[in-house]
Parts: sequence; C-alpha cells; structure tokens
Amino acid sequence: MPQSSSSFQSLITSSIRDSIATKERLLTECAESIGAAGNLLASTLQKGGKILLCGNGGSAADAQHIAAELVIRYRSGVNRPALPALALTVDPSMLTAGANDLGYDAVFARGVEALGREGDALIAITTSGNSPSIMRAAEAAKAQGMSVVGLLGCGGGKMLPLCDMSVIVPSSVTARIQESHILTGHIWCEIIEETLFPELFPAVQ
Repeated sequence: MPQSSSSFQSLITSSIRDSIATKERLLTECAESIGAAGNLLASTLQKGGKILLCGNGGSAADAQHIAAELVIRYRSGVNRPALPALALTVDPSMLTAGANDLGYDAVFARGVEALGREGDALIAITTSGNSPSIMRAAEAAKAQGMSVVGLLGCGGGKMLPLCDMSVIVPSSVTARIQESHILTGHIWCEIIEETLFPELFPAVQ
C-alpha cells in the first residue's frame, strides 16, 4: 500500500534544505565565475560564434535544455532573434554510429570536430569532472580554437585544466550539482539576452 506523503516529510525537508544550502554556497563561492563565463558566452555570440554543448545522462538533458533556451528564447515576454546553439546529444544516429565505430568516448569530440570553428564556445557538462567523452570533446574544442566553459562538480576533476572558464558546484552529490548546473545555465541565458539585446531590458540600463 502506498505510503502517505507525510511519511516522506523528513526526506523532502532534508533534500530541499540540502539544495538550498548548495545554492547558497554556489552564490558565495561561484558568483564571480558564473558571471565571467556568462560574459565569455555572450561575447562569443556577439562576435558571430556559436555555442555547442555536451553532457551525459542528466547532463545531456541540461545541454539540450540550455540550447533550447538560446535558440528559442529564455523569457516568454522577450521577443529577440534566435541564437546559434546546438546540443551534441540530440542525434541518435550520430551517437550510435560514433559509439559503434569509434568508441563512445569519441562521440562528442567527433561532433565538435565537424561543427566547431575557431571563435565558437563549448559548454562541457560533467558532474564528476572526469567523464572521458566530455574531456575528449574539450580537447577537440581547444584544437579547433574554441573556448571551453566547464559546468563541473566534485572539485572540477580532470576537466578543470581543459577549461578556459569553469563553474565548479561545491558539492559531491550528483543531484545537487545538476540542480545548480541548470540554475547556472539559466543565469547565463539572462546575461546573454541582456548583453546582446539591451534595448529589450531598459530597466537594467
């Protein structure tokens, strides 16, 4: 028989408080890096570049989520031009062919090689900081003359030296890191919109 919601009150309270505490640390420890990375991404788009994104599992969903906010729009009341962003996680034929023919670790690097150009940026998302497929993508991006922005956790891991800029969520809990990654992505969307289209945001001038 299903338990009543009250049976999980302690779990619910603990999870929400832990999420709030992680975001408080994100504010205290990462606000500067979030802003710097947001400015880099906005500058990339201002100069005619595009943004590629990649991640695995929940981070793949975050990559697609952020790309959709940029291509379509982040705020429903803001009618602005589409922005060039692409998640490298969305083509099953490419992913399965790459995994089958080259090995899974190479699938995002191959996408970067095909679609990335000098002046573009890669948002590389890994909660552990140690995902081989994301590291390979970052290496490919650097070889193409792209900027690499890491959305990381767990201290940054092996990805940290591959990034031009990074936001390292101060947690080792995957769920808390993912929650902070999508919050960071939303903030970047706001920075990008207000930088590229200041006429739409007179209140912030």
